[in-house]
Amino acid sequence: MKLLDKYILKQVITMFIMGVLVFTSIIFASDTFITLIKQISKYGIPFNFAFMIIILHLPAVFVMTIPMGVLLATVMTLNGLSLSSEITVMRACGIGLNRIAKPIFCFAIVMTFVSFIVNETVVPIATEWSTNVALKAFGQKHIPEGKQNFTFKEVKEGGTLKRLFYVGDCTDGTLHNITVLDASKEGTIQILQAREGLTSPAGWKFQKGAIYTVTDNGKTLDTTLFNDSTIMFGMDLSKEIEKNQAGERNFIQLMKYIAKEGKPELKIDLYDKLALPLTTVVLVLIGVPLAITPPRVRYNRGFLFSILIIFAYYLIRALSISFGEAGTLIPVLSAFMPNIILTIIGVGLYYRKVYTIC
Repeated sequence: MKLLDKYILKQVITMFIMGVLVFTSIIFASDTFITLIKQISKYGIPFNFAFMIIILHLPAVFVMTIPMGVLLATVMTLNGLSLSSEITVMRACGIGLNRIAKPIFCFAIVMTFVSFIVNETVVPIATEWSTNVALKAFGQKHIPEGKQNFTFKEVKEGGTLKRLFYVGDCTDGTLHNITVLDASKEGTIQILQAREGLTSPAGWKFQKGAIYTVTDNGKTLDTTLFNDSTIMFGMDLSKEIEKNQAGERNFIQLMKYIAKEGKPELKIDLYDKLALPLTTVVLVLIGVPLAITPPRVRYNRGFLFSILIIFAYYLIRALSISFGEAGTLIPVLSAFMPNIILTIIGVGLYYRKVYTIC
């Protein structure tokens, strides 16, 4: 490694670490903590469960912020060298932009592989754990271990009673002597009594009980006895489970899952596992020529350029994925469209900067 490479890489790595921390903090502050508040207030998830879910989402956020951090490091480093006339001196010594950008592209390639490896190994495990923690939180939010003779209720939007639950006691996560008063259907009231029960992602599971259907005036319409019965009360978690199918699998596992289960809608997520890491090199390709400031410009515009490029990338990404989900674009083109567009722009800018102006 040449002295020039070490000099540039030292600045790039410093700015990269700062960029990842900044963008990760922004994502957490703007999106993740809002999700935390919603989960606590709307679904009644305890704070420790919600906080654990956020921590387990950190690897996925890290994969997203690697390209942002590399772009910020590239633009800020080269822009700083340009403003201090160091790039001018390098060119006067016969060092072209290709040679100056070489260590940055090498760093971007390394971070592309790091992003891919993290997305293939750490993210699926963390996403699976996050799903399990969420299901446990949703399923057990009403179970106060060791408490006796307690009640809780669900209300409708207008504040009227929807369901009233009475539990004799809770031991080892199992509810005993349960009575449920269900007033969710107009005109009738259902009364469920069971000796034992527990909550699960599939619903409330009751054992050895009976269901009585009573009209508003007290007339019994129907009586059903059961040994085992599963009833869905509250939120349906099927969508929560389904939306993490792609995140819980690496590329090979997801490809096999799509072929086995016949879920073509997940193909965009499949190709995105390749497209997202490659974004690191693409953003550097477009960032290098934009970072070289003309001599008459005496202020650092690197951070502004970084924000604009990232905004353009994620705008194109959102549009292409939307078109892919609507069937307008094929999945592979939907996933790689942002990279293709920015690569074309980057090659044009890079060629003009290196071979036309230099």
